Amino acid sequence: MKRRSGLLPILIVALIFFILNAYVLSGIKVVIHQEWLAPAFWVFIVGITVALVLAITKMRKGINQFFTIVTHAFLIMLAAETVFAIFLFIGDLYRVASSITTNFQPQGYHMDERSYYWVDVALMMFGLTVLLFAFGIRNGKYAYRVIKHTLYFDDLPQSFDGFTLTQISDIHAGSFTKPKEVQKGIDLINAQKSDLFVFTGDLVNNAASEIVPYIPLFSQIKVPFGQFSVLGNHDYGDYIKWPTEADKIKNLNQLKAYHQELGFKLLLDEHVVLEKNGEKIILAGIENWGVGFGERGDLNRALQHTAVNDFKILLSHDPSHWDAQVKNHPSKIQLSLAGHTHGMQFGIEAFGIKWSPVKYRYKHWAGIKTENNRYLNVNRGFGFLGFSGRIGIWPEITVIELKRK
Repeated sequence: MKRRSGLLPILIVALIFFILNAYVLSGIKVVIHQEWLAPAFWVFIVGITVALVLAITKMRKGINQFFTIVTHAFLIMLAAETVFAIFLFIGDLYRVASSITTNFQPQGYHMDERSYYWVDVALMMFGLTVLLFAFGIRNGKYAYRVIKHTLYFDDLPQSFDGFTLTQISDIHAGSFTKPKEVQKGIDLINAQKSDLFVFTGDLVNNAASEIVPYIPLFSQIKVPFGQFSVLGNHDYGDYIKWPTEADKIKNLNQLKAYHQELGFKLLLDEHVVLEKNGEKIILAGIENWGVGFGERGDLNRALQHTAVNDFKILLSHDPSHWDAQVKNHPSKIQLSLAGHTHGMQFGIEAFGIKWSPVKYRYKHWAGIKTENNRYLNVNRGFGFLGFSGRIGIWPEITVIELKRK
């Protein structure tokens, strides 16, 4: 029974994928009348699918160039085909509706004939989708944006009125290929001249060594109240195969040491007190706690020896932690800072629209959320992972100003 239930979702996905490609092929046949079209089309689809399966099975050994090329080719193809199918379907709906509402049909007209116009539109949108992904890969992943928020609290200590912090998340150093572009992001961070800097996890993709070439860059970040960090799910090395468990532990310990070299104070289920003019706020950080991604962090331990009504800022990588434990915790946590989602590196945030496929996985996936007189900010990520690009969801540097009501 267990084996069948595990196979069923794969079969459903495979069926949907087959139907999508059969539908796309039926549209292409309208403009290309060659016998070789169908065999060539299916050979290509089967070939790229087999290559994807091979790339995924070898992923535990690490992400190599073969994996990157195949996954990107498959993703671009799937997205472009989906867009093509949507516009082709619109044309088909129009054709069916016209045939129903029109009593007279011209001589020789067949209801099943497709209009060249709609196929041409679908092909044009296919091409635009490919170009959009090409732009996202070439330019989008380093198109850093500074997003500013001003948050008001009635219990913020007077001395911290106007206090600013800069947050980044999800560096994923192993994905970077252009240090000069990363430097532009570092310069933007320093240009904010914030009082506090925080990093909310996923320094690397898998191995601690990935951050080594970028230590000189990120160690340039210096602010008056210090630089603080927490771990994310990728920092534990769970997604590749290690020779031994000891090697995995050694990698994690090395990563923690690199945080120190960066000038980041790594908070592991603990807190620090930030003082100004005799008043204080609490900055706490926990190990990764996320639904489906390991529940390692201990929030109560991080808040030990703090008062219920102390003003607190919490660093917790995964935003699902906020819903599960933080927003209703007996000890009030006024502001939580998270990352993890990347906004899926794809979506629309324009003209009042805020959408990304990741919304179907995470209730809060980007920006500010408030509930129970507490705030959550989900940073869209500084780096990238999997898809080597960004479309519509740009790499983010968050600046938050704290104000008294």
